[in-house]
This record gives sequence, C-alpha cells and structure tokens, in this order.
Amino acid sequence: MLARIQSSLLQGIDALPCEVEVDLDESGIEKATVVGLPDAGVKEALERVRSALGNSGYLFPVGRVLINLAPADVRKEGPVYDLPIAVGLLVTCGVVTTVRPVPSGAAVKVKDVSRLTVGALRHGLGAPQHEEGNQVEATSTAPEAEPLDLRRWLIAGELALDGRLRPIKGAIAMAALAKSLDAIGIILPADNAAEAAVVEGVEVLGARTLAEVVGLLRGEIEPRPQPPPDVSGLLKAAAAPVDFSEIRGQEAVKRAVVIAAAGSHNILMLGPAGTGKTMMAKALPGVLPPMTPEEAIEVTRIYSAAGQLPPGQGLVTVRPVRSPHHTASAAAVVGGGIVPKPGEISLAHRGVLFLDELPEFPRNVLETLRQPLEDHVVTVARSHSAVRFPASFMLVAAMNPTPKGDMPAGEVGRRAMDQYLSRLSGPLLDRIDIHVEAPAVPFRQLSAAPTGSSTAQMREQVLAARARQAQRQGAGTPNSRLSGKQLDRFAAMEEPARALLGQAMSGLGLSARAYDKLRRVARTIADLEGSEGIKVAHVSEAVQYRLLDRRV
Repeated sequence: MLARIQSSLLQGIDALPCEVEVDLDESGIEKATVVGLPDAGVKEALERVRSALGNSGYLFPVGRVLINLAPADVRKEGPVYDLPIAVGLLVTCGVVTTVRPVPSGAAVKVKDVSRLTVGALRHGLGAPQHEEGNQVEATSTAPEAEPLDLRRWLIAGELALDGRLRPIKGAIAMAALAKSLDAIGIILPADNAAEAAVVEGVEVLGARTLAEVVGLLRGEIEPRPQPPPDVSGLLKAAAAPVDFSEIRGQEAVKRAVVIAAAGSHNILMLGPAGTGKTMMAKALPGVLPPMTPEEAIEVTRIYSAAGQLPPGQGLVTVRPVRSPHHTASAAAVVGGGIVPKPGEISLAHRGVLFLDELPEFPRNVLETLRQPLEDHVVTVARSHSAVRFPASFMLVAAMNPTPKGDMPAGEVGRRAMDQYLSRLSGPLLDRIDIHVEAPAVPFRQLSAAPTGSSTAQMREQVLAARARQAQRQGAGTPNSRLSGKQLDRFAAMEEPARALLGQAMSGLGLSARAYDKLRRVARTIADLEGSEGIKVAHVSEAVQYRLLDRRV
C-alpha cells in the first residue's frame, strides 16, 4: 500500500514542498529504507519512528518499507520528517485514513491484528469484541469531528522515543508555504504553533504526542487551531533591555548614536576599556523605530530557520542585537555549512551587528563583511545550490586604541596605536559612516546622578528625522541607502558647505565612497535639525566623524 504525506523542506529561510511517500510491501523481506538524498539525521528517523510507534501503542509494519522524500534531487536534513513518516506508516496499516470513521456500534474489520496492538485499538477502534483468525470485530466511539484530508494538510515534527513531539526549525516558513499552496493548514509540534500562527489564512494545529496527531487525523479529537497573535500589540509592548540614561557621560557619543540611528548609518566607537561602548550598542535598538509587522515576521523567519527561536515564542518583537566573539569563523558570521545556514549578519537583520574589539577579528572575516554592507544581502554558494540570506543591519563596532586597552602616551604609544589600527583595511573603514571617540568617564560623572540623554529623548529625535526622510524619499529608504543620483537630488548643499567638503576630501585623502558617506551623514544631521538644505555646520560635523581615515 502506498501513502503520500505532504510536508516541507527548508532551503535557506524559505520552505519548499516535500512529499513523503511510504510504500509497504507485506510480501517482501522485512526491511526499511529511506531514499531521496537524506542526511544522517533523516536516515536515523526510522529508529526514532519505530520506538515512537511502539511506545504509543502501534507496531512498526512488517514487510518491505520504502520511504521516498520527493523531490529526490534536493538534500533533506534534520528530524522534521519523523512525524510525516510515522503518519505514512499508519496510513499503510489502515490505522489512519481520510474517510469518515464508522458510526457508533458498527463493526470494524481489521485486516491483520498483527499490525495493531491493544493500545492501537484503544486509540480509535475500541476494545476487541470477538476474534476469529485474523479478524477482529470492534465497536467504535462516535467521532466529534470530521477526519482530516491528508492531501490538504502539511505535517512536520520530530518524534521522541516515547511519542512526544519536539519543536522543529522553519515552522513559520512552512505555514507560508501552506498558504501559497492553498492548503487548509499544518500539523506540527505544539511548541511551534504560536510561531506558525503568525501567518494569516492558515489553520495551525499543534500537537504534543503522536497519539494526539492520530486522533486529529481520525476525527476523534476536535481540532482547535492556534489563534493568531496580536502582532501590532506585541510590537508596541516591546522594550529595549538597556536605557541610555543608565550610561553616565558620553554625550558626544550619544549624539553620534542618534545620527547613526536616524540615518541607519554604521558606526565605530574608539576608546579605552570600560567606557560604555558595549552598553550603548545594546541600548541602540531602543532608539531605532519599532519594527513593522512585516519586519518582525521577516526576522522571525530567519531565527526560526536557524533554530534560535525559543520554544513557544511566536514572534521576535525587539530589533535583534548580535555580538559574535572575535574568534568566530567566517561561516559563523556570514553564513554557510554543507546545507547553508544564516550567519550572525543575517540574525542581525533589521537590527544591530555589534563587533567588539574589531581589530581582534581575523582579517578574512572582516573582509567578508564588505559586500553585505553594500548590498544588504549575502549569497552562500554551494555546488548543488546557492542560497540568499537577507543582511540589512547596522554595523556597530567598538575597539580599544591599543592591544592593552588604554589610550597611548608618547611616541612609543602612538606607534603602538598606529600598528594596532593597521589591522583594519581602508576599504572596510570606508564602509563605516561614523567614527567617534569614546573617552574615559571621570569619577565626577560616574558618581553623580544621571542627567544625560535618555532613550525616550533620543528616540523622539530619531523618529522625527526618519519621518522627514520618508516624506522626502519614500518609506524604507533611510539616508544610508541613498545612491549617488539620489544624493545629488536630495542632499543639495550650500556653496560654503560644498567648498568645505572639497577641502576635507583633499586634506584627508578620502575615497569616492567616503565622499558619498559624508554627504549621507550630513543629510541626516540636517534632518535632525529640520533643515531642507545642507549647511556648513552639517558638513563640518560629518567630517569630524571620519577621524580614522588619516590613520589607516
């Protein structure tokens, strides 16, 4: 007997259709095989399914079992196919069908009692009344709901050995796939239900055990779809973990952070250890505009595909802050693997990528950031496929002036600082819009009551500037994304400001990319002041934020 179960496979952050075909030949030699480019995790599913069926009251079929995962030319990985394989096996045994169960009191003929146990009968066929050979007459209880049509439901889940369902990756992408295929809904572990319910127009049935899934499919359990969450309400209630009012001093750096947040500019903070650079990076999401529902769903898809969404959490509501260690590999930061997975830059999508101790990162890792910083996507190519991951993030970097972490003194210290800074390439620094110094905070400011800018005050400035940008150049295009042609149109300068910019270009030896960076930052400073044109003061402040160009 042949059974077909609809499921999905994860490629990047998108789900593709996958049909799980289970063929049972009762006359063949007892053997179970999985084909269709399965990895080791998929091949091991047979042993998990065997134990889960037995501990749930069912027996693994006797005979030759062939399981095909189609399409066969795409690699399958992970334990996501445990549940559809188990359901397919139960269909071949006749335990699960797509027809209405018999009315109460009717006799049910089971072809071969060796395929079922008393526990299996208890799950829907009732207690055996009369046994003659391999025929069992049973009485069924009246179902409370219609059986589910397996052709219009997608199923996925990892099975524990006792039949419990464990969470999977990519549940939200699976729900989006079901919607695109015009399926009724999906059946998956209960821990993934809140996540999948974010996709509107798809019924999401969460189950905790294999027996519960069987009950749903047979119509013995009333389906109760997971209610969709209030996405807008969750986003409004989200709050940043750190408030800028907790950071003493550093008002000049806070000003630079406001500019960076207002225009979505990359920023580098240079200063000795213990000056609050890490705290400011963690507080930055509170200054940025709240995520839109579309952005939140997009970020949630990435975290779900990477397996980093906590069980039961349906939505990422706060802009992410990722802080990889400087020993992280290029694949961990950018993404990669035999089956490509999103890296730290994609996990920071719509949020902040914080690189602390920037010069300590390997040179090859830093250089891989150059293309994503410009294109806001990263492509991971393999011999069998190429996967694109979104990577629209704000780069926030921090570094000490010397390997010791202190400010240099004297000529020897200056040479040590220059040598340390030489670990950073000019092309990388060109892609960082703002360089700002974070000096040591004196004891007087540390011990005094906090009087500096708070997150609420800074956010108000940022939102006002973003509103001006949206009105001028359209929503979704911050100043950092303006092309050269758009800068000529939207970043008109007064003649004195243009002359000052020319002097800075020649005096600092800046590149054409740095020229556009300066114009974008000056445009953002003008937006913060509500100025239509760019004035000398705006250019002057923007030039001050290129302090490392003369050293590298």
